[in-house]
Amino acid sequence: MSWKSEVEELERRKELAKQMGGPEGIERQHRRGKLTVRERMDKLVDPGTLEEFMELGGYGHYDGEELVGFTPKASVEAVCKLDGRKVVVSAGDFTVRGGSGGSGRGGLGQEPSSNRRAMEWRMPYVRLLDAAGGSVRSFEDIGRTYLPDGNGWSTLDVQLLNVVPVVSAVMGSVAGLPAINACLAHFNLMVKDTSQLFPGGPPVVKAALGYDITKEALGGDHIHVRQSGVVDNLAQSEEDAFEQIRAFLSYLPSNVHEMAPRAEPHDDPARRDEELLSLVPRDRRKVYDGHTILEHVLDKDSFFEIGPLYGRARITGLGRVNGYPVGVMANNPKHRGGSTDVAAGNKVIRLLQLCDTFHLPLISFADEPGFMVGLESEKQGIERAGARLVCVTCASRMPWITFVVGKLYGVAGQCQHRPSGIFRRYCWPSSNWGSMHIAGGVAAAYRREIDNAPDAQAKLAEIEARLNAMASPFRTAEATGQDIIDPRDTRAVLCEFVEEVQGVLRTQLGPPPAPYLP
Repeated sequence: MSWKSEVEELERRKELAKQMGGPEGIERQHRRGKLTVRERMDKLVDPGTLEEFMELGGYGHYDGEELVGFTPKASVEAVCKLDGRKVVVSAGDFTVRGGSGGSGRGGLGQEPSSNRRAMEWRMPYVRLLDAAGGSVRSFEDIGRTYLPDGNGWSTLDVQLLNVVPVVSAVMGSVAGLPAINACLAHFNLMVKDTSQLFPGGPPVVKAALGYDITKEALGGDHIHVRQSGVVDNLAQSEEDAFEQIRAFLSYLPSNVHEMAPRAEPHDDPARRDEELLSLVPRDRRKVYDGHTILEHVLDKDSFFEIGPLYGRARITGLGRVNGYPVGVMANNPKHRGGSTDVAAGNKVIRLLQLCDTFHLPLISFADEPGFMVGLESEKQGIERAGARLVCVTCASRMPWITFVVGKLYGVAGQCQHRPSGIFRRYCWPSSNWGSMHIAGGVAAAYRREIDNAPDAQAKLAEIEARLNAMASPFRTAEATGQDIIDPRDTRAVLCEFVEEVQGVLRTQLGPPPAPYLP
């Protein structure tokens, strides 16, 4: 006798699982402009590499011993390859009970979860979130209510941030614990017009606060990508989301015990772009786009921006220098003069943590007027945000190089420097610095002298001119030995630095000294 009938039953159950929530649920998903979970898997992973696990999980419906129906669990878990590298993927299936919890089982003998497998196998972890979180329907399934104790699972998600790269993609309406999982990641994104994120949706808001609101108005991309900063990037389509996931992971190692992969160099490390010589305007009232510096200094077409629509006074992202992955940040004078506000500071903190966790050199192009001032900045708590930035800066250890291209003022300017570990700083001749701007500081520091002068405006101009004469970067170099370079030499200096620090990075392999906090 053979086990042919049991193997046929196995294949039948697999086919039932692939039917997801049935034709009606699939049609509803498509009507909303969304792919099904299995269509997403097919578009994300390298062809032929999908290896599902726990695919038989769900609820079987029996007539005696005969299976007469099957409701699969509301997620698909798999090991697969992205660009030839193995990753673990967990994807919510909104066609099954809106992807809500309670549609699977657990208990004694439970197989390892997807996040545990990512932890144990030290593979990058990708969540495709399309789930409503907990549902009151689950009370009927288990015959009772329950005490919230989800941190038994979340503890592993928190630990995972210090071991492997984690990406969360908000692919639909995401609420409850999945909404928190959207943020328990090193990079997250949502899809334009089809993604929303909130702890509780419109019915919960109505019950709690008494007003009506749509999903999009409550938690659409206009809120989270532009205002709250909860989500890093906006994808124009689901296919664009998959491309961004692949791009982000390409800069990082599979885990903290490995070096980040070097791409084949394709750009001359000694390239000297003439445009750098006149990029920073001599007229301080004129601005430039900070992205332009990156285009001239990094490997061509290698910059992947993180958070481009939030905290726009700072540019943050990943790039390559002579093929080596690096973290990159730059002030952008086109937005708020480049002043670091709370939003921009939060972006920088996450970038510093990312570089420290995955052993990437940090490259900074500083044109820093200081922390953002004014009433709105005070309401947002700029001082506490600044203190957090100081703490993370001083606690970091990855090799860091700063190029001061323009202004460098105050404590925000201080955060472009680190007194320990591998740190180098170079300045362009266009740079100027101090504890605060001369134009704003003279009125405070010389108030009595100005007020007692026969012509207050003339005295103010006289003092400013006297101090501006001392602001040449060459005077600082005379006293401190500060290196000032031709802007056209920036790429060559940077390539040499990144090459030289690879040996230091190898000594830092392993978990970061401070835990990653999203």
